[in-house]
Amino acid sequence: MENIPKVGVALILTKNKKVLLGKRKNSHGEESWAFVGGHLEFKESSEECILREMREEIGDINIKNLRRATFTNDIFEKENKHYVTIFMQAEYFSGEIKTLEPNKCEKWEWFDWNDLPNPLFIPIQNLIKQKYNPFE
Repeated sequence: MENIPKVGVALILTKNKKVLLGKRKNSHGEESWAFVGGHLEFKESSEECILREMREEIGDINIKNLRRATFTNDIFEKENKHYVTIFMQAEYFSGEIKTLEPNKCEKWEWFDWNDLPNPLFIPIQNLIKQKYNPFE
């Protein structure tokens, strides 16, 4: 395996001062809570990536104000993985949130930013360390 960082893209989806998180399974960060997201594919923009991941993971919902938010440098010591995670942000507009990849995600729930569940996926932990707040 080559020792080069991979690029992940995550969506901070907000609704009524809450964020959408899914409980991961069968992957690195298992049992932690994470945003919708995945790997950036070759020649894909971060916007294209997150819209694809969103459709694959939670369905064909409608969002508004999609924009780049920030990024984190994420070292997964236990798994010997390194990612740079690009965070996109958008507001939920309409549609039903579904769990379309039950082999990868146990469930999706909305959480108050000041009352997030534990454990959090390492990129979200790093986002918090940067003092990022999606509502400021």
